[in-house]
Amino acid sequence: QVQLVESGGGLVQAGGSLRLSCAASGRTFSSYAMGWFRQAPGKEREFVAAISRNGGGTFYADSVKGRFTISRDNAKNTVYLQMNSLKPEDTAVYYCAADPSIGVLTTTFRYDYWGQGTRVTVSS
Repeated sequence: QVQLVESGGGLVQAGGSLRLSCAASGRTFSSYAMGWFRQAPGKEREFVAAISRNGGGTFYADSVKGRFTISRDNAKNTVYLQMNSLKPEDTAVYYCAADPSIGVLTTTFRYDYWGQGTRVTVSS
C-alpha cells in the first residue's frame, strides 16, 4: 500500500508556472506507475499526465502537451508535475495516483491509490 500527499498548488496568473509534487510513503515507490489527474468544478476527473515505474515512459493529455512535464525521483519517492504557460482552463484540483502496474496508465480506473489533491487556480 502507498499513501500519497500532493503539494505545490496555489494561485497564479495566466502564463505563469507552478510545480506540483506528490510524495509517496513506503519503500517500493519505484514499483508504482504514477499519474496526475485533475478535476474542475462541475466536471469529471480527467487525465493529465502519466509516467512509468522507471520514468522511461511518459504520456500527456493533448490539452497539456508541450506545457506540462511529468517526472519522478525514485530516490526521493516523489513525482512532479511542472506546469508552464498556465491557462485559466487549467484551474482544477490536481490529484496524483499510483498503481503497481507496468507501463503508462492513462485512465482513472487503472489506479488503486489516490492523494487528497492540491488546488490550482489560474487567473486571467
